[in-house]
Amino acid sequence: MILGPIRLIDLVVFALFLAPQFAFRVGVFRTVLVALRALPFILIRLPLQLIRQRYFTSTAAQPKFIQESTLFEDLLVRTIRYAFASIPPRVGQVFFSKWVWWPFLRWRMLRHGYLKSPVRWQEYAHGKRRDGFQGIWITHKPDKTPDVVLYYIHGERRTRHRHRNAMLTKLGGGFSLGSAHFYLEFLMSWHTLLLQAGYQNPAVFSLEYTLVPEGVYPKQVDEVLQGYNHVLDVAKDPSKVFVGGDSAGGALTLSLLQGLGAQGSHQKLKSVRPDPRGSLADQRPLGLPLPRMAILISPWVTLRSSLHSASRVDYLNRETAWKYAHEYAGETMINRYPASPGSCTDDNIWQQSSPEGGIYVIYGEEEVFAPDIESFLKRQERLGLQVRAERIEGGIHAWPVASLLASSTNERRLYGLRCIVNEMKRRTAGQVGVQRRRAKKSD
Repeated sequence: MILGPIRLIDLVVFALFLAPQFAFRVGVFRTVLVALRALPFILIRLPLQLIRQRYFTSTAAQPKFIQESTLFEDLLVRTIRYAFASIPPRVGQVFFSKWVWWPFLRWRMLRHGYLKSPVRWQEYAHGKRRDGFQGIWITHKPDKTPDVVLYYIHGERRTRHRHRNAMLTKLGGGFSLGSAHFYLEFLMSWHTLLLQAGYQNPAVFSLEYTLVPEGVYPKQVDEVLQGYNHVLDVAKDPSKVFVGGDSAGGALTLSLLQGLGAQGSHQKLKSVRPDPRGSLADQRPLGLPLPRMAILISPWVTLRSSLHSASRVDYLNRETAWKYAHEYAGETMINRYPASPGSCTDDNIWQQSSPEGGIYVIYGEEEVFAPDIESFLKRQERLGLQVRAERIEGGIHAWPVASLLASSTNERRLYGLRCIVNEMKRRTAGQVGVQRRRAKKSD
């Protein structure tokens, strides 16, 4: 299922879904207060900045994102950037909640002629909330073993803080206020493209991991490991499994690979033992195989790095990102792997952590994490590991996710996803054809 671009009517309906949630979860008075505080930005600063930078600045002096983006994309990104710094977290939680995004997706389906979801999906919970994990399965033929499984770790981590300016809410990343339901349309579109690429029975499992500060490192990594074990049980074959994530989900994906690689090399992750919060070294060895391939969308490779840039157009802010990285990993682990995967200097760990099909990275040219991502790519190439990257010209953070909502043409909305699916197909060359022939014989 691939729906069309978001139109004005969609925005109106989205606002209608938001209103009762604000009244119920935030309160009318506080909602009005936040709206009044935002008026100077909406009525004065936003239009003045937009007009000056977009229409009264020479093309040569404009960032590539402004040159390439539509007016709506530019307006949306500027609004999100303001929200990161100014909207209280209790209000921000409403924007990305299940009870806003699921009815909004249902509306979008109805507008495109679908009375019910053409893609099967269901919520999944394993064990108790404290020790188990949760997620969403998207399937095609649930009664049959899938021929490819995407294990996706979304980039949102939700924080709950009382002080103002304590929110980092990202489309596709970081310590934020959201849920896997926000990613449903994105993952359903990915699922559809896998079918179009020739896979007969693709499946997607999107992990919903614990909030910060309700849980901190290594809680999330432990949940990622449990979810991966579950996916392996469903797939029956690790060569069918692709793992991936955006932003902080990319960091967790690399943490997963490092944990698996350390087991494969019969090493212990000694760097994590001093952390009083616990570590992978404190967990029993799982002995799990590596997946077929890893897909990283704007990965947060190193939690705190001098390579993080002060982008003029990205909706991220590196100082705020570092603050929440500290809340997730603590002072002990913020510069140590596997909490901060890019901090690993052990070449053997990187070599043992590389999947058979390698790693594919897609990122934006003008995002905060771009220099750190490029450093990571150079390290992988130096070690002779299989790595390939797509740098989106003028792109910002997690643009394959954000563009699905912001862009006005399907070509632009699906560009990142098509690049990813093409790479998945290329790295399973021959396997898809064999599975297709087997499926026809069984039918």
